[in-house]
Formats: sequence, C-alpha cells, structure tokens
Amino acid sequence: MTRRALVASPTDPAQAAEQELRAAYDWVDVDDAELIVALGGDGYMLQTLHAMLERRGDPVPVFGMNLGTVGFLMNEWRCEGLDARLERTKPFKVSPLEMTAQTVNGDTFVLPAINEVSLLRETRQTAKLEVTLNDRVVMPELACDGILAATPAGSTAYNLSANGPILPLGSALIALTPISAFRPRRWRGAILPDKARIGLRVLEPDKRPVSAVADQREVREVAEVAIAIDRTRELTLLFDPEHALDDRITMEQFLA
Repeated sequence: MTRRALVASPTDPAQAAEQELRAAYDWVDVDDAELIVALGGDGYMLQTLHAMLERRGDPVPVFGMNLGTVGFLMNEWRCEGLDARLERTKPFKVSPLEMTAQTVNGDTFVLPAINEVSLLRETRQTAKLEVTLNDRVVMPELACDGILAATPAGSTAYNLSANGPILPLGSALIALTPISAFRPRRWRGAILPDKARIGLRVLEPDKRPVSAVADQREVREVAEVAIAIDRTRELTLLFDPEHALDDRITMEQFLA
C-alpha cells in the first residue's frame, strides 16, 4: 500500500475531518510519505504544494478534499472509500512559475508561484510599468493598478476576476492580464506561450511604488520582475475521475 500522510488546515471543519480520517486509516509522517492527503480549501492546497517544492527530494502527489469555500483544486470530502478513490485518481502535473524580483534597494528574491505572479500598486498613485517579452520591449508604458501572469491552473483564480482568459490545461500557455488598465485603456492582456520570458520594470518606483506577489508571498517596492516557467520542478495533483481539474476548467467557461 502507498505510504500516505494526512495534513489539514486549522479550521474547525478540517480538524474534525482529520480526526475522522485518522481513526479510519493508517498514516505515516509527511517526510516518509509517498502521497499526501490535504484537507482544507484552495488556499491550504497552495500552502501544501509550496511545502512540496521545499521538501527534500522529489515532491510527492497531493490529493485534496474540500473543507473550505471554493475548493477548485480539491475533491469532494468523503471519509468512506478512500483507498478505492486513491487507486482511481487522475494525475495532473504542473510546473510553477518562477518570479525573480529585484527591489529598489537592490535585494533579489526568487519565489515560485503555482497560480500567478501579480504586481500591484502600493499607494493611490497609478503604477507605470514597462513590459518586455523575451528581452524585447513590447509595451513601453502601461499605466494600471497592476498586472498578473497566470498559469492554466491559476487562470480561474485572480486572473479570471481581473477579466483574464481561462486557459485549458495542457495548453502550454500563460495569461498576461492587466488590472484596471488606464493607458492603453483598451489593452486586455495577452496569451503567451509558456516558453516566454516576461519582464516587468517599474517606472518611477520612488513616486509610484509597486509590490510583487508570488501566490501568497509578497515582495514590496520592487524595481524589476522577471517571470518564467520553472521546468526543473514539477508538482502532481490527484483528482477523482469525475472531478478532474481539466474538466472543471472547461465547465467554468459556461458559468454565468
């Protein structure tokens, strides 16, 4: 039998579900596991996946059960029949984005992002950004509240709320989506091949400070940000066949 570990968010529903599962099945420590079962919502799933990236050795697959709000990255919560469910799961592999952010003070931060990298203005002043693609300037000045680059797995999260496109899994694409673009007002973003290297340089950073966020980790007062797919690392999410992530992304396009 596959050695599996159980982790849960600190919310009351997730903690209660954890107690129920621990009483019903055998578990090992996370460091000894070949598979992780995570209980919580999408935010907790992102935390678990980031922990996999920091794990010694190769990341192990993660099977999530929803005890949060949206649960887009999660399966339905059920205690019974877990062994059979895990045997039937459909894997989905994802490589994270890598954000390299240099601050105004010259500090450099390299952070992974499974959903998206977003740049956001820090004050009432509109952000002004220069956008480059593969070291070529494609937009000398974008005046906006911010901009984000989203993976297919993250395209239904913040990206969709910012009116960005939904990207099918396996599309090998990245969505580059402005947040409240002021100039050029009609620019709605771009769909880029996932081999693209995206560069974002903050114009007037002292007057118009900008922060950069890789999923849930923020770097403030950035001067330049480089974004690209990190092909050296790969994560595996497990889904019930009837709740596969690619099917859910497809159906999301038909919701009002």
